[in-house]
Amino acid sequence: MYRLLMIGILGMSVMTLTACESMTGKTAGRTIDDATTTASVQGKLTSDKASNFTRINVDTERGVVTLNGVVQTVEEKSRAESLARMVEGVSKVNNNLQIQSLSSSN
Repeated sequence: MYRLLMIGILGMSVMTLTACESMTGKTAGRTIDDATTTASVQGKLTSDKASNFTRINVDTERGVVTLNGVVQTVEEKSRAESLARMVEGVSKVNNNLQIQSLSSSN
């Protein structure tokens, strides 16, 4: 009886993991890799002393990093993309950062 119960639990676990993969198209390992990449890019951006990148949102999907948010200058936009590209596991960067115009802040 105990063995049958354990086999049932194991079977349900395998089915659940398989269902998750088929719904998102990503394995659990890929999801963890993307989360790690996102955290690494965010860490690199926040530790950069030359700029204030607190208004940047980072998302990673299959190694492709997407940057969304607002920066002050074209140089900051370029710098954020360069920093993201330095992170291991990044295959491509989609830079959707917007440059905040000085007139819109008044």
